[in-house]
Amino acid sequence: MTAPTQVATEKSGIKGRLPVIRIEPTSGWFGFNFRELWEFRDLLFFLTWRDIKVRYKQTLLGAAWAVLQPVLTMVIFSVIFGQLAKLPSEGIPYPLFTYTALLPWQLFAFALTQSSNSLVGNQNLVSKVYFPRLIIPIAATIPSLVDFAIAFVVLIGMMFFYHEPLTYRVLALPLLLLLALATALAVGLWLSALNVEYRDIRYVVPFLTQFWMYATPIAYTATLIPARWRLLYGLNPMTGVVEGFRWALLGSVESVGGLVWISVAIVLLMLVSGMVYFRRMEDSFADVI
Repeated sequence: MTAPTQVATEKSGIKGRLPVIRIEPTSGWFGFNFRELWEFRDLLFFLTWRDIKVRYKQTLLGAAWAVLQPVLTMVIFSVIFGQLAKLPSEGIPYPLFTYTALLPWQLFAFALTQSSNSLVGNQNLVSKVYFPRLIIPIAATIPSLVDFAIAFVVLIGMMFFYHEPLTYRVLALPLLLLLALATALAVGLWLSALNVEYRDIRYVVPFLTQFWMYATPIAYTATLIPARWRLLYGLNPMTGVVEGFRWALLGSVESVGGLVWISVAIVLLMLVSGMVYFRRMEDSFADVI
């Protein structure tokens, strides 16, 4: 310790050495310090708010993008699959049937894309400042709720137009939203960590999202899948989310409990494994990125 520091310590009445804070990596494969995550909640709020402002700042259409994407996709699906292919919609008007499924899907797709590129997009922050790295992909998934809220207003108008009343089932929507975000975060943890080391992962994400959309019952109903394959089909966690939305808002199926619980189990497995892999790679982020 230098002399000036000793003098300052003695004048302030502090005896002995100044405290030394040492930052060390957490040991173990699953060594997340969730208490530390809570202590950095202000940073989580700041990063989330920053992403929201960047998304809507200096844009031509602003919040209208949140409506145009699902609406235009709904129109295309309604013409191709509803009018031309004549796919069944369980007695629900096909535009409403499709738009209800597109809302959770758009939430998931946007959150997945943002979380997958979050570490690389914040490489200056990662390489210079210490904080729990898990905050970055979490903060990247939350802004998708803003787009969902805007587009949900259109859905309420469509339900009024088609005379589809809301029931008590709508109370399940927050849990289904949480499941969709957890799915995006679980996959995003894997892809964001891989993207640090392999930069071509960002080219895989759009293909994965597009393929996943057609593997999810958005333009069609899950009842088209043969019963013997339905359990295997339910391993896609977004199947339970989409069918759950239709159940909660349209009452299109009697029960989706089986699909939803399968989705919950798969998401928990992916989330835990994603956190383990993210933790395993976290120590090298600042060096590799």
